Amino acid sequence: MKRYRTPRPVGVLLALTAAGGLLLTGCESGGDADHGAKGSAADSRGGSAGRPGGEGGQRYDGSTGTGGAGGSGESGGTGEDRKNGDSREIAPAPDHLSTFALDVDTASYGYARRTLSEGRLPDPSTVRPEEFVNSFRQDYDRPDGDGFTVTVDGARTDEDDWSLVRVGLATRAAGQEEERPPAALTFVIDVSGSMDEPGRLDLAKESLGTMTDELRDDDSVALVTFSDEAETVLPMTRLGDYRGRIHDAIDSLEPTESTNLGAGVETGYATAVEGRREGATNRVVLVSDALANTGDTDADAILERIADARREHGITLFGVGVGSDYGDALMERLADKGDGHTTYVSTTEDAREVFCEQLPRHIELTARDAKAQVAFDPETVAEFRLVGYDNRRVADDDFRDDRVDGGEVGPGHTVTALYAVRVRPGTDGHLATATVRWLDPRTRAPHEESGDVETDALHDSVREADHGLRVTATAAYFADALRSSTSDGHGDDGGYQGPGDGGSGSYDDRGRYGSLPGAPGLGELAERAEALAGRTKDEHVRQLAEAIGTANRLA
Repeated sequence: MKRYRTPRPVGVLLALTAAGGLLLTGCESGGDADHGAKGSAADSRGGSAGRPGGEGGQRYDGSTGTGGAGGSGESGGTGEDRKNGDSREIAPAPDHLSTFALDVDTASYGYARRTLSEGRLPDPSTVRPEEFVNSFRQDYDRPDGDGFTVTVDGARTDEDDWSLVRVGLATRAAGQEEERPPAALTFVIDVSGSMDEPGRLDLAKESLGTMTDELRDDDSVALVTFSDEAETVLPMTRLGDYRGRIHDAIDSLEPTESTNLGAGVETGYATAVEGRREGATNRVVLVSDALANTGDTDADAILERIADARREHGITLFGVGVGSDYGDALMERLADKGDGHTTYVSTTEDAREVFCEQLPRHIELTARDAKAQVAFDPETVAEFRLVGYDNRRVADDDFRDDRVDGGEVGPGHTVTALYAVRVRPGTDGHLATATVRWLDPRTRAPHEESGDVETDALHDSVREADHGLRVTATAAYFADALRSSTSDGHGDDGGYQGPGDGGSGSYDDRGRYGSLPGAPGLGELAERAEALAGRTKDEHVRQLAEAIGTANRLA
């Protein structure tokens, strides 16, 4: 398939992408995955019969439907079902559009690995499949400038008529350190009593100290701490000749009392606004176990207190989770609604990668309010399901409404979305068109890019696909097994049944999803992952195989 590199002004694209749609999922950094995506050029003929338009659209059963304010038209069920935000729970209505905000979070996978290493299966509510998928590098083609390329590929599964379709988005490669704009980083550090556990505050202090040595002289750092109250320990300070002063502030951090996370975030943003630098990337970095127990403990209430700083000054939030007991839901909510993303660290190696490699390299933004929409062709697709992104769904009609919040993405990132797709028997041709829309981070001008895939471009088997797609499928299968609350994790109960033409059989007798199509048991999945790690020599894939093996023993 062709990849599209040059951002096109939206005025041109509105005429070209009446069929526009996209799907994807996030993953950081450039890739070493052996990607061999197939596909065809994005169609520019507008809303032909095989390429549904982006405004509402025809459902497969012939009724007209658009996504409601609470999510894309893809989700069926009652309002309460959608509010609960679990893509496994309710059979999706057969709308041909799927729309969501981009997400490059990876915290869920990191926390799951930490939990498994301690001999426990993770709580299913903390398992977000898109964050498992986005934790692995992909080698999608990259654009020369800001914006995205779009790659769509897929492979057939062992289930009759079912395939996994992958949408991959990539930003330009991270440039040399000296090429990025200066950074103004406000670190908000949790120093509550719970941070006294090894691998929390001590890890943060070590990592911040190392990062201070690696930032440029024209970068600036501020330091805010919080326990029962919040305090600005260090106002915004240009590194230059003041690294010693910054090190002293970091070294002075000690755990104290309770966790008033709301006060910490509010003070952090106030400090960031006061020290805001024109022409610099201004960001708040929250390091916490997110176990808030004093003051505001609700993410929406905390975000409302910093709304002006976020909206008027464009200051984004980067959440770094730590600790064996971790407030996953609160941290994710803060990052999603705070125009940022989250990661999780549990070892010195993790922390060094985040603070000393990822953060300095990805300080810059290349896209704001990025959304994806994928349009499945009703002539070839009987039904589909987006894997994950439960909290990132966007109403289909809001795809081109730039007032609706999307995701912020920087250089060196890839975002991946995986779909389970049932192809109508005996059909071939156009399968899906994926479109990404974003705002230029400086001018706020909108741009779009598209790519599509045909049925004959699908690999014959997931196991025979290129190893980038196999890694994506393995991570998704693993998350699906951990997330299942109706099976023992081996796929023996509540497994995915290949549906008939009427769509029955896709769910168990309680309307819940079973396994993804073609899902192996955890034992077989661990063997596949080990073989894949051996072929790729990829340390991250080896760690994935180990985690799957541990889950198999605990299940």
